[in-house]
Amino acid sequence: MNTFSHVPPGFRFHPTDEELVNYYLRKKIASKKIDLDVIKDVDLYKIEPWDLQELCRIGSEEQNEWYFFSHKDKKYPTGTRTNRATKAGFWKATGRDKPIYSRLSLIGMRKTLVFYKGRAPNGQKSDWIMHEYRLETNENGTPQVSIYVRIRSNLEMGVLNFVCVYNCLNFVRPET
Repeated sequence: MNTFSHVPPGFRFHPTDEELVNYYLRKKIASKKIDLDVIKDVDLYKIEPWDLQELCRIGSEEQNEWYFFSHKDKKYPTGTRTNRATKAGFWKATGRDKPIYSRLSLIGMRKTLVFYKGRAPNGQKSDWIMHEYRLETNENGTPQVSIYVRIRSNLEMGVLNFVCVYNCLNFVRPET
């Protein structure tokens, strides 16, 4: 049994987008302690979206949301493009980025992605949707390359949501 199973009976974790970006993501990036450590670190690129439920469960009650931190993977070692591929498929960006505000101040941006099974350009679109969040940068500050992600799938029995927070300050994955 993992430590994430040990929460008080009746505990519910439902932070808003603003809370996830302004509190959890900022603290993770700054390596500060988060009061209630319920968000697990996961390598999103080594696991498929449908396998996250058991890995990121909080408590023992039925859930439709899961939260986790992960790094951002670069497509090329010296490039800026993000690698969003897994063994079974890839995440493809869709639409425009949406601003996230706190007290009328821009704190981050949200990008929407859809999971495709297979390889581009012939992948098969799935019901998995991911919202990827990043902190907004200060013009004079260090660029933040961290993002928060919400993943959901429309299934017959309802909607499953996965919420993830990426910590990717100039992260380069070691060779394995």
